[in-house]
Parts: sequence; structure tokens; C-alpha cells
Amino acid sequence: MHKLWASIYKEFLLLTRDLGGLTILFVMPIVLIVTITLIQDSSFKSISKSKIPLLIVDNDKGYISENIFEGITTQNAFNVIVKESEEEARDLVFKGEYQFAIIIPENLSRDLELKINQNVDSVLSEFGFEEEEGTESVVEIAPKEVRLYFDPAIQYAFKESIKSGIDQMISKIETQSIYKAFQEQLSNEESEFSFDSEKFISFKEIVPKLNDQEILPNSAQHNVPAWTLFAIFFIIVPLSINMVKEKSQGTFVRLRTHPVSYATVLGGKTIVFSGVCLLQFVFMLLIGVYLFPALGLPTLDVSGKIFLLFIVAFFAGLAAVGLGLLLGTIANSQEQAAPFGATFVVVLAAIGGVWVPVFMMPNFMQVLSNLSPMNWGLNAFYDVFLRNVGFLEILPELGLLLLFFLITTLISIAYNNKKNAV
Repeated sequence: MHKLWASIYKEFLLLTRDLGGLTILFVMPIVLIVTITLIQDSSFKSISKSKIPLLIVDNDKGYISENIFEGITTQNAFNVIVKESEEEARDLVFKGEYQFAIIIPENLSRDLELKINQNVDSVLSEFGFEEEEGTESVVEIAPKEVRLYFDPAIQYAFKESIKSGIDQMISKIETQSIYKAFQEQLSNEESEFSFDSEKFISFKEIVPKLNDQEILPNSAQHNVPAWTLFAIFFIIVPLSINMVKEKSQGTFVRLRTHPVSYATVLGGKTIVFSGVCLLQFVFMLLIGVYLFPALGLPTLDVSGKIFLLFIVAFFAGLAAVGLGLLLGTIANSQEQAAPFGATFVVVLAAIGGVWVPVFMMPNFMQVLSNLSPMNWGLNAFYDVFLRNVGFLEILPELGLLLLFFLITTLISIAYNNKKNAV
């Protein structure tokens, strides 16, 4: 036990004297989490509060275009700018000066009314509501298309949401026109026949509840776990560099002259750097709870979750330390440890769902993400933060993180023993 405490004390001294490493471990994650959350939260606000410039070319000049204008205006999300020619609107959008444009075709109102009247007359005649007065020729009416132009640089998700909104609005206008045509045909002077055109089917989101209060996720609950995990795993960079320094400075050689096992040396590093991971986690929670509200960001709600969150952070820290021990054992120089460690953390974050949600990845990437310890830690954090689960539900992720730590540590010990065997 005395040897272990001596190893812990040595690691503590080395860590406190490394100002650059401490900066990476604490300042970098704080800047990262605040910056990313500010950007993400402001993007949400810009979509929901700011008006987006929208170009419209009205070649119809009828009631359909009036309804389109009214529908866009009532959404209070667009700043409508009318242009006279499609070519001008197209050039402005393709040059990136505006995000998108809507082109309403000529005679849209007239042709839609004719087409609906033809269909209504055909339906009513089948049921004997219309008197046959000879065969009338049916005029072929070509389908109309409302053309949309998008800036090539616009994000796919935003473009699809706009297209869906425009399609729903056009469908609603067409449905109302059909109701109106039937109503005009069936009404007379004695009685007024009317359809109830109010929306019958609606959608309601059912969200989880805790103590009869809805649990509504926000950007803080998504970003704090993700970037805390990224910061925890970034500990492999200073850890592996310290181990390489000890090799180059002869510290390991001197340790081998004493009756100290490599497992004891790694044990001291594990305890110190696991404590650092928990300190990182505490700083991240304090930022989410106290700094975020001061910056106008959503407050991180940790009520009733502190214990489980610390358990997840501890096991995630163990996995990160185990990876750092393995890298520091195998690497022979700082030039090997630093670039590889930083790049590997980014790769683990990318396939683990920190950068892009796993469900948006291709199928083979979704399978690959199951091998990332960051994915296990992130799922455990989300289970606690957003899904309100208990300890038993996060045991599988905790078990994987612990197993990862044990495997990497055992590989480190075996590799070191084999390398130093005489």
C-alpha cells in the first residue's frame, strides 16, 4: 500500500507541474462546451425567432397565390420579398444572396378551379345530382408545379423541412378548394349546405414525465454530457505524454531497480487521473448549472441525478485512463503519443455519436459505433439526463466501460512485461 501511495504522490506532483497539460484538461473543455452550446442554442433561436428572407414570384395573381401569401405570413417565420421574374429570383438564390425562392405558376387559381369543378361535376353526375344536358367535352388541364429554388450551400435538413411545410400548405389550400366547390354545387336558395372543413386529425407529442412534470430536453442536456465525455477521453493525451517522458528521462529504469510492479505504477496513475476526470465532470456540471443561465442558455437540470451521473463519469474516466495507459505503454516518443492520442479521441467521438447522432449514420457506421467506449458513456449519460432511468438500466454500459478499462490495463501490463523480459 505504501508503494501505491508513493506512486500516487509522484503522479500528483508531475501533473501539478504540467501547466500545459492542466490547461488542456480543464480550460479547453470549458471553452469547447460553452462555444458549442452557444452556437447550437443560437441556431435554434434563429430558426424559431428570426425571420428568414423568402423570394416569391407570383405569376398567378389569383386566390391561390393570395392564400399562399397569407399562409406564409401567418407563420411569422419569413420575410417575404416579391420579385417579378423567375430568372432574377433563381440567380439571386444560386449566388447565395437568398436561401430559397418560390415560383407560383401562371393560371394556377383558374386551372385548379376548372379541374376541381370537372371532378365535382363528374362525381355528382354519378349520384344523379346533376341533370344531363348533353355530353360536354372535358378540357384537358395540365398539372401545375410550384417551383422551389434553394441555395446550394443550404443544409439538407433545413431544405427538407421547408419543402414539407410548403407541400402541406399547398395541399391544405387544394383541399379547401374542393370543399368549397362541393358546397357551391350542393347549396340552394332554400337551404344552405355546408361542409365542416375544420382539421379533424391532429398530432400531439407525448413526452416523459417525472412527478407529474414533463421532461423537456434542451441544448444543455445534450451538449454537457457529450462534450464532458469528449473532455474526459482527451485525458489520454497528457497521460500518455507523461508516460513517454518517464521512459525518455529514465524514470522507468530507476523504478525497475526497486521492487515495484508495473501494476502498482499504473495503479497510481489510474487513481490520480480518474480523480482528474471527476474534477472535469464537476466543472462541467457547474458550468451548466450556473454559467449557462448567465449567458442566456438553458439551465442544466441535475436534480435527483447527481449520484448516477458521478457513477457514469467515474466509469467513463476509468475507460479513458485505461486507453491512455495503453497508449503510453506502447508509444516510444511524444511525437507518437500526442498526435495519435488526439486523433484517436476525435475518431472515437465521431463514431460514438458526439459529433453526429448515431441514428443518422449509415448502417455499418451504426454497428461500428457500438465498439466506441464514448458511445457507451454517452448512452449512459443520456439515460440518466433524458430518459430518467435507474442504476440497473445503466449497468450494461457501465459494465462495458469497466471491461474496456480492465482489458486495456491488462494489455499494458502484458506488453510491458514482455518488452522488459530478459
